[in-house]
Formats: sequence, C-alpha cells, structure tokens
Amino acid sequence: MLAQSLPLVIPPAPKVHAKDLPVWRHLLTAQRNSIAIFPDYVFDAPLVRRRLLGIDAVLVNDPEGIRHVMATNANNYVRPKMMPRILRPLLGQGIFLSDSDEWRRQRRMLSPAFTPHNVAHLLPHFTAAADDLLHRLEDSSIVDLSEAFQMATLDAGLRAMFSMPDSVQRARLGAMVRAYVEGPGHPNILDMILDMLAPDESTFAFATRKRRAFQTVWFAAVDEVVAQRSQSRHDAEHRDLLDLLLAARSAETGEALAATEVRDQCATFIFGGFETTARLLFWASYLLTLDLTEQERLRTEVAAFPPEKLASLDELANWPRSRMTLLETLRLYPPVAHLVRETVTADEIVGEPVKARSQIWISPWVMHRHRKFWEQPTAFIPERFAGKVSPWTTNGAYLPFGAGPRICIGGAFAMAEAQIIMATLLRRYRIIRTDSRPVLPVSRVTIEPSFTPMFRLERV
Repeated sequence: MLAQSLPLVIPPAPKVHAKDLPVWRHLLTAQRNSIAIFPDYVFDAPLVRRRLLGIDAVLVNDPEGIRHVMATNANNYVRPKMMPRILRPLLGQGIFLSDSDEWRRQRRMLSPAFTPHNVAHLLPHFTAAADDLLHRLEDSSIVDLSEAFQMATLDAGLRAMFSMPDSVQRARLGAMVRAYVEGPGHPNILDMILDMLAPDESTFAFATRKRRAFQTVWFAAVDEVVAQRSQSRHDAEHRDLLDLLLAARSAETGEALAATEVRDQCATFIFGGFETTARLLFWASYLLTLDLTEQERLRTEVAAFPPEKLASLDELANWPRSRMTLLETLRLYPPVAHLVRETVTADEIVGEPVKARSQIWISPWVMHRHRKFWEQPTAFIPERFAGKVSPWTTNGAYLPFGAGPRICIGGAFAMAEAQIIMATLLRRYRIIRTDSRPVLPVSRVTIEPSFTPMFRLERV
C-alpha cells in the first residue's frame, strides 16, 4: 500500500474509450496519436485481440507473455518493416535496428562502453552541458523548456560522444534530427499500408525518397564529425564514447568496428541519447509544476548535496527523490509507447494461440497504466519507486527501456544525464506553469507534448 499525500496528482492523458473504436476511426486516431486508441478494458486484460485490415493484432499485457515474445522465443517474433523504413535513414545499421547474430555481435562489442565505470568518466560532460543550460536560461524568465532540454541533452550527448564543445556543429546536428522527426520521419498511413504489401523495407523506394535524401546529408554530417574527432585521442581519464567505440574489439575475431559501423553507432546514440532524454526531462518538469510540493522536496534534496560536489556515479544516490521522480516520469510517459513484432510461425502466448503473421503489440503505455500491476496507475506518485535501484530489470510490468535481451544499452547513461541536468536546474530555479491548458502526451516517434507550453523560471 503506497503512502501518498492527498490530493492525488493525476496528469492529463488522452481519453480512454468505453469500447473499441470502429476500424476507420481507430486507424485515423492511431495516425494522429497512437496512445489515444485504447478502450478501458485493455487496462485490466492480460491479452487483447483485434482484427484490423485483415491482420490479427494481439496486445500482450502479461509479463510472462512479454518475456516469451521478447526473450524466450524471440526468434519467432520479428520487427515489422515499418520501423526500419522510418528509422534506417537516421540510425543506419546501428545496434537499435540490427537483428539476430549481427545484433549479438554489436551488443557484445558495445556493452563495455556502458559499464558504470565508463559512464562515470562521462559525468563531467553532463555537468558541462547542465551548466551551459543555466547560462542559456539566465536572461529569460519565460522559457520553452522543451527546446531548452533538447539543446541541453544534445549538448550532453555530443560532449559525451565526441568531447564536442562546438555549439555551431551541435546546433546543426540537432536541427537535422528535429527536422527529420517532425517531417519525413513522422509515421503515416502509407507506412502502415506498405508494411502489409511490401516484402522488405526497400520496396516501393519512391515512397521513401525524402527519407533517403535526408540519410545522405545526415550520414555525411556524422562522418565529418567522426573524422574530425578521430584525429585526436584522449588518455584513459578523459575518454569519450568515440574513444570507446574505436577501441572496441570482437571477442571472437579481434576485429574493430568498420568506419561505417562507427558512424551508424554514433548516429544511433546521438538520436537515442538526446531525443528520449529531452522528453524525459520535459515531462518530469511538467509533472513537478503539477506537484509543487514534490518540486520543493527535490530542491531541498539538491541543496543538501549540490551538483558541483558530484564526483562519482555512486554520489547520485544523494538524490533519491530525483531518481524516483524520473522513474515515475518514465512510467507515465515511456520513451517508446509501443513495441511491435510479427509472428513468423504459429505460437502460443500465455495459453492463447497466435497465428503466423499476427501483429504482436507490447505497449509500455498500457502496461505502465495497467490496473493489475500498479496502485493508482494514472497518478503521479514517485514514492512507488522508493528503494528500487533498477526496476526495469526486476519488474516485468515496467518497460521504459524495452524488454528482454534488447533492453536499452544506455539506460544508466540516460538516468545519470537526466539527474544531473534536473538537479542543476532545480538548484537555481523554481519551475512554474504559465499556461493552465492541459498538456496531453502524443505518441509519434517518442511521446511528445500536444503543444509547446511556456514555463516561468523563478530564481531561488
């Protein structure tokens, strides 16, 4: 039973429907916001079926069923072609889009870069980015925190990746990613149709012309940065992620990553590290404007151990409420709303038969609000994560970084970065909403705000 203060803070969310939407309305709604399609009963059910445009869609809301799809029998559940079609121009053949033996090879080579020891070496980059955020905000009392956090997390990611202090290059790369996500990278109905008709992601190339044009320019930009940075190496105490990528070797062959592989991993980490962490910080800030008492608790915590004292990864434990708030934010606004797989051959999930070519949905959005697994699931209650260090590894209903062997490799990186930036901001400012309109979550590539609210920063 949670010990919680009253009244409960219930952040705005899309309407939950009394029953399934008609197919045409379901598809149109999914195009606009894929977390606005669900009827109320799915938040109680372990497994839900629906037939859409001739495809059996199965929503799995059971931890054992999710483990079966994502781990135990993962070879029988492949990624639909739509996701690579959308993300390949941005991520190339990096670890996020690789499969089978190639994914395993990449994972083994890259995992050492994200050990706690190596993440600890990156803390100064996160601190520098947080300090730069304060510098950019100091002349403004009314701010767009969504944009500010995107700049800050891109800054942190590029510093950590390349030790890049050049703000012009950072701004250029950030603008390119945002333009792609908001433009040709935005999923559309044609992507859904091609997913049913096209035998592979390269079929109907005419439909991806703008994406391929972006890929050419984007990869050239990343190659340029990698080439510039590769000309200088750092000592063991001042390494960045590129140093670790260049030093990575295959345990089987001793081979290093090829130049195109280094580029694709860099592109993957740039996007994954800045877009999702920026959204986490935005939603955490928004929640703290809804719960000013919790915001003051965090500020008291940070005052007792200010960010400038941070010297090791272990010292992040001085900010337990900050971590609880970020974990609760990831529950209410998971970075990726849905994980989708396609069944290769007929199978059984939690005792229910599924046909070959069924579409299997695992939705962190639904799981994180499922009434079987969470008390007061729609409420903002950071205390539910008290004493839980890495709940994504122990709670099968908590999936902020994915599930199974493919769980996000950079989870510790993202949490450390977010804690430092949030602590630095709260040490200086009180965050107040200037707009009383509810900010609704909208699922596109990540979960975004329905509009860009402005916030007032009050010096403390």
